[in-house]
Amino acid sequence: MIDRDAVRNNANYLRNVRPIDPEEIAEYIEGTPHPAVVRETLREEAFDLRLRERDDGAFEPVPEGPIPDPRWAPTAFPDAYSFAVEDTLVAEFGANWHRGDSGERLREAVRRLKTDYLYENDVEYDRVAALGYAVYHLPAYYATIGYVLDDLVENGLLDRTLRVLDVGAGVGGPALGLYDYLPGDAVVDYHAVEPSAAADVLDRLLDETGRNFRSTVHETTAESFLGVDGESARADAGSDAAPATGSDALDSPFDLVVFGNVLSELADPVAVVEAALDRLADDGSVVAFAPADRNTAMGLREVERAVATPETGVETYSPTLRLWPDATPSDGGWSFDVAADLDVPAFQRRLDEATERGTTDEPGEFVNVDVQFAYAILRTDGRRRVDVRASDDRCARMANSEDHVTDRVNYLAVKLSHDLSAGDNALYRVGDGSQTVDHYLVCTRETVLNEDLREADYGAVVFVENGLVLWNDDERAYNVVVDDQTVVDLVAR
Repeated sequence: MIDRDAVRNNANYLRNVRPIDPEEIAEYIEGTPHPAVVRETLREEAFDLRLRERDDGAFEPVPEGPIPDPRWAPTAFPDAYSFAVEDTLVAEFGANWHRGDSGERLREAVRRLKTDYLYENDVEYDRVAALGYAVYHLPAYYATIGYVLDDLVENGLLDRTLRVLDVGAGVGGPALGLYDYLPGDAVVDYHAVEPSAAADVLDRLLDETGRNFRSTVHETTAESFLGVDGESARADAGSDAAPATGSDALDSPFDLVVFGNVLSELADPVAVVEAALDRLADDGSVVAFAPADRNTAMGLREVERAVATPETGVETYSPTLRLWPDATPSDGGWSFDVAADLDVPAFQRRLDEATERGTTDEPGEFVNVDVQFAYAILRTDGRRRVDVRASDDRCARMANSEDHVTDRVNYLAVKLSHDLSAGDNALYRVGDGSQTVDHYLVCTRETVLNEDLREADYGAVVFVENGLVLWNDDERAYNVVVDDQTVVDLVAR
């Protein structure tokens, strides 16, 4: 048994002098352990020591401070990951995996997954379903995580050392996206919770990450890992648990807990998210995202609203800011962001082109490169993406819009959609955290005084002065008309 304290003490002494060489440290440890044993010990302690392993096997300190903005804007799913997906498919089905019986089984698995999501059925992942999921969903989910993390990075809230819990990690989209999003000098202690057959695919794709992305896959349920079912995380983690270190990750708080497209599959997502919030570091974040379709997006928002209330002290960091601190919204909440499409990866094209046409199948049925997602970031430290509050002396509450129909009023609003119109008057969903029914800003005449509405990004806060409130009986929603009498100012991007 190596003396871990001695390894740590020597590493702390050398960190400010020169790169830490395991062979050098071995000479100072009683019994002169093999350098390979010292190296493995340093790897296990690296996160707590804020050390990263270099390509030459030496270790050096992780730079202090938050990560820089990576300017995340992927145009394609990286080739290395595409090759890994195809390697897995070839290993399972052979070189013609996309043809014949194997191709049809994969296509049927994709169809079944899409139907289950649409109708909110229970989703079952056997080996073929997991591979179909990888083919169809992996690229878009890879891209999504980076766009969501941008909200944290803009305020310097992601450190270069991160302890991450990925709940319902699936086949690895969020994990791979996180790895590419972070700078090369980051160190990550990554824990995936995935009980299904997707864990095997995840294991293969995690092989594509680097030595400072230390990953552990826990093949157990989210409820078991987080103790929601009454069992301890350590008892259920089993043999997949990470080696014990000076600060075991199963006991330590997480800087980031990710729920990537999984909340709709949990029996009690509110209880699971609440348990995850209890496992956060004081300055940590729960990040949840879901597909943009109505059911899953609104389901995510329901969980957010159940967890983030004035009573719990949990804050919605973004994007659906509560501009009235004593209010919780109760409208439909169907809100999602849209990013640029990805190029079609080769494995999707192969599966799609091998489809027998002349049936109900349409070209492109098995191509999925749209990056559209609903998301929520929750924190327990009171931080919000922008610290903006509404006041009764300057604007009306959307909760009281019924009192202002046909009146011109002022609103402080969060822009919660891109243009939803079909090319006529621009239409944007908005909220202020008090709304009880859907609200839209309808721009009937753009001027230099209201063009900020069009230019504002998703999640931006705008002040609408002199908007005309109308009730849309067909949509059962309020339309606030923005015209040449209306001023719209960008308050916070």
